[in-house]
This record gives sequence, structure tokens and C-alpha cells, in this order.
Amino acid sequence: MTRFARRGLSRLVGWATDRRVPRFLRGTVYGGFARYAGADLSEVRLAIDDFPSLGAFFIRELKAGSRPIDPHPDALVSPVDGTIQTVCAIEQGTVLQAKGRSYPVAELCGGLEQGLELEGGSAWTVYLSPRDYHRIHAPIAARLDAARWIDGERFSVAPKVLDRRRVLDVNERCVLRLESARGTFLLVLVGALNVGRIRVVGVQPSYAPQPVRPGSRFERGAELARFEMGSTIVLIAPRGVASPTASLASGQGVRLGARIGNLLGRA
Repeated sequence: MTRFARRGLSRLVGWATDRRVPRFLRGTVYGGFARYAGADLSEVRLAIDDFPSLGAFFIRELKAGSRPIDPHPDALVSPVDGTIQTVCAIEQGTVLQAKGRSYPVAELCGGLEQGLELEGGSAWTVYLSPRDYHRIHAPIAARLDAARWIDGERFSVAPKVLDRRRVLDVNERCVLRLESARGTFLLVLVGALNVGRIRVVGVQPSYAPQPVRPGSRFERGAELARFEMGSTIVLIAPRGVASPTASLASGQGVRLGARIGNLLGRA
């Protein structure tokens, strides 16, 4: 499929998912999607027929308390629900993905990595499937120092696709630079096939040469952004800022708020 065709498909799917679904059909439509994808409807905050469109249902909010945030002050928590793709050290300026494929951090981050000592740091890659909760939350209390949207392709980010081709540094994405009392983090939000929309709380998307610098503060676990279709995040910590928890492994499911790393820097 050509880039033009993928863009056209994305626009078509976006148009379709934004169409209003008659209330009497919502239980059937959304329930069918949930059964197909494996989504847990018992966690959803609103009644199923309160969502006007499939797109609205896809970015559904969860009931309060559904995702407890690890309370330990040294915990770096997962910003999403999803499946661990890789957890790796940053070596020779790259992060390692499936099948030994490596991605240059500078390509992933589009310049927001400048000034950070990333060699010897850590990276967590998490895939969000259609069944997962698609809102993204702050992994640590931090200020959103900068956001940069990077135009690109809209290839699928399914693991089997990542196994055979470059995707993460080719697809459209948004890079967030988070400044915390424990150090700086980069959070790369990778768009995917179909709708591909990435929304950041309080920030309008912009493909201008200079990044947006909102300066907003987010508590750990606060909603930061959302995907409007399945996608992937890459969380990057410079050297000496955080290390992965020893129990994490590729293919492991992870939930928003669960501890995925240990903060090393002092507040």
C-alpha cells in the first residue's frame, strides 16, 4: 500500500469512527467491537450507550480507581496500558527493538533529545492494541517542557509489522519532553495506521519547525495525552535518571500506574 493510500484509508476510517451512531445501535456496535478486541467494559466510566461514536468509545475513560498509581516516591510508573515490546539500554545512540532492529534516538525524538546524556540510559517500548485503554498519563510528576509533532508515515505498529520493517522513527509521532525534580524524560507517542490522531492535553498539534513549549504541570498519573487508534509509546530516560524494574520482559502485559522503573536521581 502506498503512502497516499494509507493516508486515504486513515481519513476514511477517521471519518467513519466520528459518525454518530444511533443510540439504539450503540450497545450492539460497541459491544461487538469490545468482544472482537477483548476490551473490558466493566472498567468504563460511562454507560455504553452514552458514547456518540465509535471514536468516542475508543478513547473511553475508566472508572475512578481502576488504575491505582504506585505510591512509592521512587517509582517510575507505566504511562499506558499495553504490552511490553522491549526494555533496553541506550547504546551507541540507539534503542533496540524486536528482531535486533535498532532505532537512532535522535531520529525518534526529532531534536528534543538535545542536551541530554542518553548513552547508557534506558528505554521502554509499549504497544497499545485495540483492546487497551488509549489515554496516556504522566509517568512522573513533571512539567511538559516541549511537544514536537513530526510528520511521517502511518504504518501499522503491530508487533509482527515491527519485526519486519522500520516503523517507529518513520511514522507520524509526537515527542514530549518532561522535566521533573528527578530528571528529564522523553515520551515518544507513535501514530499508527488508520486514524492516527495524537492529542496532548492543553496543546494544539503543530508541525511548525520549532516545538510547542506549553510549560504545563502534570502530577504523576494525571492524563497527559491520548491516541485515537492503536499505537506505541517509547519512554526514554537519560543515564542516571531511572532504571527498569528487573521483572519486566518482552511480551508482558502492563497497566497504567504499575511500576516499570526505579528513579535514581534525587529530588
